[in-house]
Amino acid sequence: MADRKPAPVHTFHIPVMGTGFTIDTPLKVARYGIASVVSLVDDVLIEQVRQRLCQEHDQPCDPIEDNAEDARARRITAYLDLLHDLIDRQVEKVRTAAFEKGSEIVRYFELLPPGSLRDMYDTMKATADPEARRELQDRLREFVKPGPIDVNIMTKLDRDHDRRGRKLPEKCSDALSAMRGFMNSKVDASVVLSAGMNRRLFSYMSEFNDLVPDESGSLRKRIVLKVSDYRSALLQGKLLARLGLHVSEFRVESGLNCGGHAFGGKGQLMGPILEEFKLEKANLGEKLREIRRQAWEAVGRGETTGEPAPARVTVQGGIGDADEDRLMREYYRVDGTGWGSAFLYVPDVVNIDPKSLERLQSAGEDDIHLSGASPLGVPFWSLRTSPSEDVRHERITEGKPGSRCPKGYLVSNTEFTDKPICTASRAYQRRKLEQIATSALTDLQQRRSQESVVAKACICHDLAGGATVTLDIDPKATTAVCCGPSAAYFSKVTTLEGMVDHIYGRASLPLAPERPHMLLKELSLHLACLRRDVALHDEEPSERMQKAIAECRENLIKGVQHYRELAGQILLPHREAFVKRLEAMQRELAELVPVRVTTG
Repeated sequence: MADRKPAPVHTFHIPVMGTGFTIDTPLKVARYGIASVVSLVDDVLIEQVRQRLCQEHDQPCDPIEDNAEDARARRITAYLDLLHDLIDRQVEKVRTAAFEKGSEIVRYFELLPPGSLRDMYDTMKATADPEARRELQDRLREFVKPGPIDVNIMTKLDRDHDRRGRKLPEKCSDALSAMRGFMNSKVDASVVLSAGMNRRLFSYMSEFNDLVPDESGSLRKRIVLKVSDYRSALLQGKLLARLGLHVSEFRVESGLNCGGHAFGGKGQLMGPILEEFKLEKANLGEKLREIRRQAWEAVGRGETTGEPAPARVTVQGGIGDADEDRLMREYYRVDGTGWGSAFLYVPDVVNIDPKSLERLQSAGEDDIHLSGASPLGVPFWSLRTSPSEDVRHERITEGKPGSRCPKGYLVSNTEFTDKPICTASRAYQRRKLEQIATSALTDLQQRRSQESVVAKACICHDLAGGATVTLDIDPKATTAVCCGPSAAYFSKVTTLEGMVDHIYGRASLPLAPERPHMLLKELSLHLACLRRDVALHDEEPSERMQKAIAECRENLIKGVQHYRELAGQILLPHREAFVKRLEAMQRELAELVPVRVTTG
């Protein structure tokens, strides 16, 4: 039997953004049926926001101190429970509101996309007979439901030592504690797993009954895998299926045309990736279903566990207008879309301080760059003009590069110390710069190495700035803005209604005239990475690099061919401009000298 949980009322969701931008977004949109995602990385921020919300809503609040037993998990549970209770009250007020202009229940239905529920609402509005109108209103009230309070866990952020270098108790690593905090909470929602596999975490998840369907196939808590391609979905899906766990959604994210950390993916483009999902979705579900059934039977659950609803496939990364959203849903047949960076222009939905918003509004393409800011060593999209970058440059100018590392979620380096430290910290950068200065590197090599060291920023602390500044928790915080490249094409601050109408094509927000189609923007980002790799390794490329460049180039060639066919098969708005840009990038790709792979 299928999962009893009804389908989402909206076709889009708001992905996680940093640690602070969407930390309390459910409180602002869930009562209208909209899904959003809260980051579980920063339990210090989570506890600060919980205390602030308790104060605002006159709720009792016993602080959970840093050194309390199982503090991280308990903080997360307490915060999610608070959101759950507050949103339940909001939804009850929506249900009981009068159907009159400006009311919460009218706002709920006016935000909906075209569909049967919106049609029922429009029928009610057009009904003149008072009794029939009242009956329709009563029926509509029954359909009001909240969007889920989904959470995100970055699987690779999984320290098992505290900041003092002491081993944490069993199952108290960062990722496992976050999972426990979510599982112990009241919320009926999904955990979004990002940044790849973590076998220890996956095994731990199998201990929770709420992730296993009941006899009817219903799940109280669900798993969403953020994946880069079909292979990743199949690999991780199989690993979870062997543990008896069902993936309720595969959330496909562009490797480069996204916010925050970026993963190139060897030139794999969104179009071909989604085409493979479209063709293989049923096959993927069948493969995982069989593995999962075998796992349930092995532990005696085969007769008591129903079959959950098939996994949804959604997509996010660079979607900018209703036509692109429609292309994803109708041509590639995804079940939903994610809109992230665009919502940074909606301050009644996300936390963004006025200074950061002003700088984002005036940002052009060159102001949003793929930086070396992340201590994880993964390329990171950031706004060059953000307050965080101002402070980083000031410290370099003063001869004191690096941060004091106030939170320590990314401590991992033991190059100079026995206790792990963060590569964005002052303690690490001072030592590393001294080492480079006394090395045998050439002047050019030294300069490049130095730039790489001081590029690291304290994103643990600064990504929370959007929330800590706007909520008056830390008014002097310097916000890091981790927007994706698509943010450069928006400029107008808007409301929830304005952005939702833009997504559904009921109205259009102004976009920069030079904005390319989302698929072509992603292609251009991959071309830029390929040009860089060819230039860096042109003289003496290693065999491994030659193969990587050749693979990337071949994938891009296949992607270009897919887009040529796409342009001919469907009615793309501005098709002529799309084809013209595509042909220009095809010529550019052809001009990149093919790499000859040597074999032994």
